[in-house]
Amino acid sequence: MSPEDASRKPLPAPDADTTAFWRGLKDGRLLLQHCGRCGHVQYYQQAMCRACGSEQLEHRPASGRGKVHSFSVVHRAPGPAFKTDVPYAVLLVELAEGPRMISTFAGGDPADVTFDMDVELSFDEVSEEITLPRFRKV
Repeated sequence: MSPEDASRKPLPAPDADTTAFWRGLKDGRLLLQHCGRCGHVQYYQQAMCRACGSEQLEHRPASGRGKVHSFSVVHRAPGPAFKTDVPYAVLLVELAEGPRMISTFAGGDPADVTFDMDVELSFDEVSEEITLPRFRKV
């Protein structure tokens, strides 16, 4: 790996299962999959329901609201591309719709993050193709 590659943050690579999810973020919407058979709501996108195995999945917009279930503040960059970001908080957010989602805290001091803190989704356009979901305090 060249030094230039090491200083570039990796970007998600949408695939057949996740294209609708990434397109939704680009359009300013968090899309969750809802099962037409059992009603299960899921995040991360897959071809079938993790609860019942059905392929009757429909993407629906989520509220973008949730609570911090758990978090960790990163003080040591995992690689050269993240050196200017530290410290930052990685969150496990329990979405209002039920699923849990891992993301990062945006728009504030990571030291301000607490368990059960109310958060809402923000959209970070990192390239022409990719918008990343992040969370900020409500």
